[in-house]
Amino acid sequence: MAPVANPKTFCLDIKKTNEVLTAPKLMDFRKGTTTLGFVFQGGIIIAVDSRASMGSYIGSATVKKVIEINDFLLGTMAGGAADCSFWERHLNRLCRMHELREKERISVAAASKLLANIFWQYRGQGLSCGTMVAGWDKKGPSLYMVDDNGDRHKGNVFSVGSGSTFAYGVLDTGYSYDLTVEEAVELGRRSIYHATHRDGASGGVVRVYHAGEPSVGRSPVGTWDWKP
Repeated sequence: MAPVANPKTFCLDIKKTNEVLTAPKLMDFRKGTTTLGFVFQGGIIIAVDSRASMGSYIGSATVKKVIEINDFLLGTMAGGAADCSFWERHLNRLCRMHELREKERISVAAASKLLANIFWQYRGQGLSCGTMVAGWDKKGPSLYMVDDNGDRHKGNVFSVGSGSTFAYGVLDTGYSYDLTVEEAVELGRRSIYHATHRDGASGGVVRVYHAGEPSVGRSPVGTWDWKP
């Protein structure tokens, strides 16, 4: 909730104040974010910003937009923070149930399909989700994009959110499958960094995850944070 004396009437008060002034659309809560992911020879890079915005109102600058579904699966958030967070944490439970029943980890394809099926069931009912599901399984690294229409696509490069067009500009220039880990991490960081300067709804810190090849007894996920 807004950090004000009376958060219950915050939206109404702001709307009354600005409906006849210079900002009549101040309370049109347009959401924004920048997330990206790409596959390269060293695994998968996921990079996100950390700003939660509602139009011109910045709700938080420290949102964690990467959800660790398990040690080998990552999910990203773009759209409504509550929708993405709830359903990806629900996906966490479904993946754990699969692991207990089948005695093996769920594949990235199956996990993304579970999420797409959920979104399909709620299609047209107001969900706001643009997510990526990334990780390692028996077939190696995989990256899927799933949206609130139930659409599901596999690919090597994705960017989701209001700043995605700016991020794609940097990604298209610097992406190559043969990048080293250091080069890939820097490309992810730089893509989000430049997107935050062009997209007013993106900002905060740049958070980069590297999902490398699993080894015995070690989680493949590493993470770095930068302040622009």
